[in-house]
Amino acid sequence: MFVAPEPGERHLRNLRMLTFEGQNAEAYFSADDRRLIFQATPRGAGCDQIYIMDVDGGGRRRVSTGSGRTTCAYFFPDGSRILYSSTHLAAPACPPRPDYGQGYVWPLYDYDIFTADPDGSGLRRLTDTPGYDAEATISEDGNRIVFTSMRDGDLEIYTMDPDGGNVRRLTHEVGYDGGPFFSPDGRLIVYRAYHPATPREEAGYRDLLKRGLVRPSVMELWVMHADGSGKRQLTHNGAANFAPYFHPDGRRIIFASNMRDPSSRDFDLYLIGVDGSGLERVTTHSDFDGFPMFSRDGRRLVFESNRRGALPGETNIFVADWIEHPGRGQ
Repeated sequence: MFVAPEPGERHLRNLRMLTFEGQNAEAYFSADDRRLIFQATPRGAGCDQIYIMDVDGGGRRRVSTGSGRTTCAYFFPDGSRILYSSTHLAAPACPPRPDYGQGYVWPLYDYDIFTADPDGSGLRRLTDTPGYDAEATISEDGNRIVFTSMRDGDLEIYTMDPDGGNVRRLTHEVGYDGGPFFSPDGRLIVYRAYHPATPREEAGYRDLLKRGLVRPSVMELWVMHADGSGKRQLTHNGAANFAPYFHPDGRRIIFASNMRDPSSRDFDLYLIGVDGSGLERVTTHSDFDGFPMFSRDGRRLVFESNRRGALPGETNIFVADWIEHPGRGQ
């Protein structure tokens, strides 16, 4: 279903709504730009499972086991395998939701990372450390997986080979480092991070961590070389900045942020240069827009939004043509 972009969304044209109920998130293109892989909780279902559909919204099918909770799915570049995280080995039931009486928190479930054939068969486990292993994505050459793990007692970023071997730790700062993506040439990794600035903040962070929780209300974007060197901070706005993804030109990053009101759920998409310059707002919807990804050719953008939801708070998947130079047609 085609819908009109919001006023001011100059980069978006032919905006199409692909899902129509429930919670749908983290939709990512296959390398040939013909399919999307994503996590979804249909209305009335227990918790997220992984699905694949055609880029026009057709041919939807579940590809995860149907047990536990899943997250963070991604295609291998050659299309032969998929990657996702799941709790089904820890327990077949959905893990309990966190207590939001202590504010908005993310639970750190006992995920492991798996690969499978695109139809869900041939499941193989890549990680076997206790606790959280998730947020995995793959370099465009298919040679390295980058992911977030609690294996050393803090939330850090690691890389590994496609078979799970040759694990290397890239971050060492106290605090949350996660949500990593490679640049198109594989030389850089963009990620989100929260590093406590005071002993009190660190104590609060560690207390939540012991209970399997993290508070994502302040996350800044960072970039580092693929070997973990040369870390530099891109945003400095004290907001929740997350879901960064490189533009195919490798010089810009698109991401979601509530920087206009850090106490709200009004997240929009923004572009920023890899040097932290040239901030530009992309979406203007008054609720949630997040999880953006460009197609390999840069002609389309997929993202998730609360706009047009049948029920308040439902999140659906949208694809738009990307207009690089608004006013000039492309």
